[in-house]
Amino acid sequence: MKRICVFCGSSPGSEPEYIEMAVQLGKELSKNKIGLVYGGGSVGMMGVLADSVVKAGGEVTGVITKKLFEMEVAFTELSDLRVVETMHERKAMMAELSDGFIALPGGFGTMDEIFEILTWSQLNILQKPCGFLNVKGYYNKLIDFIDHMILHDFINKACRTIVQVDEHPTSLLEKFQNYSPLSDDKGEWAKKMAGNE
Repeated sequence: MKRICVFCGSSPGSEPEYIEMAVQLGKELSKNKIGLVYGGGSVGMMGVLADSVVKAGGEVTGVITKKLFEMEVAFTELSDLRVVETMHERKAMMAELSDGFIALPGGFGTMDEIFEILTWSQLNILQKPCGFLNVKGYYNKLIDFIDHMILHDFINKACRTIVQVDEHPTSLLEKFQNYSPLSDDKGEWAKKMAGNE
């Protein structure tokens, strides 16, 4: 695993543990010689995470839109900062560059990014591990809701395996190393849902 993409907030959040986890994850990536791919920002958890990797001597690739770059929120000291036109290009490039995906606490942007990756994994467009660093139970209700969607047959229960969850970077990365991509059985599941099995 050469690079992991991390999605997280452009805000520091309300709890000091969120920032502490961003620092811890950055150090863990560097220790394991795994490069960071992220949204290129210098503010909030994004900035703290990138700074942590840089200070530990790790590799960081930032991908940011031209509009955000012009708003002066980019981490301009990065050796590899890529500026693209649209959010769609940004997400596609981050996905292409990465071997796995982690969500730290964040808001709408983080949810958009991680759920697009989960959707691509469900459709076997991607076969890369994807997980949530569940700091102080931040994602508990979201994970419960994913299980709720599975219970009501809106998500195939086999897809639960693509959602990795852990409270610690070390053990989440271990899960990534042991990850097995989803088998391509969506056609059979769709037939079952339509009553055509």
